[in-house]
Amino acid sequence: MEHIHEWLDIICEVGTLLFEFIGVIILLKSGIVGIYNYIRKNPYTRLELAKGMAVGLEFKMGGEILRTVGVTRWQDIAMVGGIILLRAALALLIHWEIKADEKECEALVNNNHDRQENGEK
Repeated sequence: MEHIHEWLDIICEVGTLLFEFIGVIILLKSGIVGIYNYIRKNPYTRLELAKGMAVGLEFKMGGEILRTVGVTRWQDIAMVGGIILLRAALALLIHWEIKADEKECEALVNNNHDRQENGEK
């Protein structure tokens, strides 16, 4: 039984590192693409950046959830729980920002579409 527990610890540690690594890569890629889009003055920069940040944060949160499997002390549980709550709050704020940006982008697209139908430039 002890071997199974050791394997579970190893699998959880590897999974945690993998999730967190993927989250960091996604956050970095989103940031670099966001800078590029900002320089190009792409009107969808904020939306695309927020979506990338949300996905990266979800992976980081998945890593924290996996980390709870190996936690045994109450102090560690409280710390991991606090990190999860903070990341969940950030995820909610980012999703709220995404909804607002989607509405703004939709209004921009509709406005441009109306102008094209009326022959305006």
